[in-house]
Amino acid sequence: MKILQINASARGDAANSTRIANAVVERLRAANPNATLTVRDLGRTPHPNLDEAALGALFTPPEQRSPEQAARVALDDALIREVQAHDTLVLGVPMYNFGVPVQLKNWIDAIARAGVTFRYTASGPEGLLGGRRVFLALARGGRYRDTPADSQVPYLRTVLGFLGMTDLHCIYAEGFAMGPEAAAQALEQAAADLDVALGA
Repeated sequence: MKILQINASARGDAANSTRIANAVVERLRAANPNATLTVRDLGRTPHPNLDEAALGALFTPPEQRSPEQAARVALDDALIREVQAHDTLVLGVPMYNFGVPVQLKNWIDAIARAGVTFRYTASGPEGLLGGRRVFLALARGGRYRDTPADSQVPYLRTVLGFLGMTDLHCIYAEGFAMGPEAAAQALEQAAADLDVALGA
C-alpha cells in the first residue's frame, strides 16, 4: 500500500482535519505494516492558483513553452505523478465557509488534466485515476452531514469520480465549535465512520 496524505488546512498540524487524517493513516498503516506514506501539506506549501498565465502555459504546446511556462506546468506535473504513484489517498478537508479550502481546490485544478487524468470518449468522459481508495477526513465546526448545507461531499464525489476515483469513504468529525461535549462526540463519530470504512 502506498498512501498519499493531503492536508488542506491553513492551520497545519493544529487542524482538526489534519488530526482526523492522521488517525486514518495510523489505522491504515497498522493494518498494512509495509505501507509507505507521502505527506503533502498544502497549507505550508500551497500550490499556485489556476490563473491566466497558468492556463496559457497549459494550452501552449510543450516545445513552444517559455522557461517560465515550462516551470509552471512542471508544478502540476509533479502533483499528477504523485497521485499516480499512490494507491490510497487520505484528504484532510476542513470546511471553510461551506466549501473546500482554496488550497485543496488548487490541488484539484492541478491534477485534473484532459488526456492525462481524464479523457473524453464517444460515450462521455472517462476518469484515468481509477483503482485508488480515497478517504475524506471531514472536519467541521457545525453539523452538516447529509444536509443541503454540505456542499463539500457532493463536490468531492463529483470531481474525484470524474477522475475515476469512485472508491470514496467519508470520515465525518462535526461539531468542534459547539462545545467540549460536541467536540468529543465528533471524534467518536470519526472513529465509528473509520471502523465502517475499514470493515472493522
